[in-house]
Amino acid sequence: MFPERMRGRWKRAAEYADSLQEIRLRVGSPATVLIGGEERFVGEAGELTDRPSERSVCTAEEVDEILGHMCRYSRYAFADEIRQGFLTLQGGHRVGLAGQTILEDDKAVRNIKYIRYLNIRIAHEMPGVSNRLLPRLYDEAGRLHNILLISPPGCGKTTMLRDLIRNVSNGNAYGNGMNVGVVDERSEIAGSYLGVAQNDVGIRTDVLDGCPKREGMMMLIRSMAPQVLAVDELGGEEDLRALRTASSCGCRLLATVHGESPAEIRDNHNMRNIILSDLFDRYVVLTRKNKKCEVEGVYDGHGRNV
Repeated sequence: MFPERMRGRWKRAAEYADSLQEIRLRVGSPATVLIGGEERFVGEAGELTDRPSERSVCTAEEVDEILGHMCRYSRYAFADEIRQGFLTLQGGHRVGLAGQTILEDDKAVRNIKYIRYLNIRIAHEMPGVSNRLLPRLYDEAGRLHNILLISPPGCGKTTMLRDLIRNVSNGNAYGNGMNVGVVDERSEIAGSYLGVAQNDVGIRTDVLDGCPKREGMMMLIRSMAPQVLAVDELGGEEDLRALRTASSCGCRLLATVHGESPAEIRDNHNMRNIILSDLFDRYVVLTRKNKKCEVEGVYDGHGRNV
């Protein structure tokens, strides 16, 4: 991720690769890392400390050099991703970007210049994390339910969705393998790099990377004949209409949404139709306890804990 001359500073952080979650670089501030849910500052020589140091602040030149290296020294080739505020790196890691936006017709974001803030989110696959859920996600005939994962930010919903896709695609003790179409709008599920999935999403999975959900679902239905459609972070009525169309075409659904519970989403004016649509017959609610992501419960379409 870093130019060769800078790599020595990050050797200590790399020792925590299994639990390293984020690296944040902000011009004018010390670099920070998130390791196992604990924030640490990165010193000038790479030491991890609990206190910031004025000598270890990031400069605009350093951030520009790091970003250029991540773009293989051709920002133009990554213009579409930069415009959306992120880059996806080999290995499925995602870099969030912030700076000064350039607007088109005073509305749509055309580009981001003076990028001064980087949030490097380290991708971690957790094969098998969904295994204990599987008996509750299939009926007695081996038919997959339509499943909605509900989770606050940072509680593992994308990790869980990714492993569910893998299990459904490969097949498991409760159901045969199925063709899965993934609309990976933000490149977080499959972590595709140059079109190739970097994460294990199963042997029967097709990925449409960087495409808006509502358009991508229709494209996959027309071109790839999926038995299951998977999307991350439902947003509103347009996504819901696309899901209804997919369901009417016979596709099973795997999706996620931000929230604390089905009741909270039902009370949200912009999101309530996702619950009231009756599209989903299994709701998996995730939470965080003692700095660990956990499954709070699995509910049927009537709100009963199964």
